[in-house]
Amino acid sequence: MQPLDSLNALSPEGFASAVQPLFEAAAPLATALYAERPFTSYAALIDTAERLTLAMSFADQVAVLSAHPPIGANAATVSQASYREQGYDREAGMDPAALAAVYAELAELNHVYEQRFGFRFVVFVNKRSKAEILSVLKDRLNNPPAKELRGVIEAMFQIARDRLSAQQH
Repeated sequence: MQPLDSLNALSPEGFASAVQPLFEAAAPLATALYAERPFTSYAALIDTAERLTLAMSFADQVAVLSAHPPIGANAATVSQASYREQGYDREAGMDPAALAAVYAELAELNHVYEQRFGFRFVVFVNKRSKAEILSVLKDRLNNPPAKELRGVIEAMFQIARDRLSAQQH
């Protein structure tokens, strides 16, 4: 993480790039955050990002959530943080057929979820396996849309807070 003084002094493009590791910032969020500078701490930046996202239009919220990779996305396409968080490194010893079945079901349920709610499924994985996340995803398909939207936004910033904590240690 950059020192806050230099983060606050960056250009809009540099700022967006610098906050990318925290929450895979999409343009609506990076632009809104940039306008809120200066930040006194990274914790305050994340709190502000969450507040701003909750107040955005639905279209901008969808754009912000879509910056996160889907659970079970191709490992080559995710950020280093997502790779670690989603446990791709822990899958080497798993039965290939069982793993393929989990990935196929994740892909199908991610699609069903996005069709139902109109936004990407985001969850704080917290070292849970993709099979465990499948259960969470199935349960969340039953939530009312407004509750689910708030839940995925909260999860996105729970992930950001966890990433900040990991970078500070």
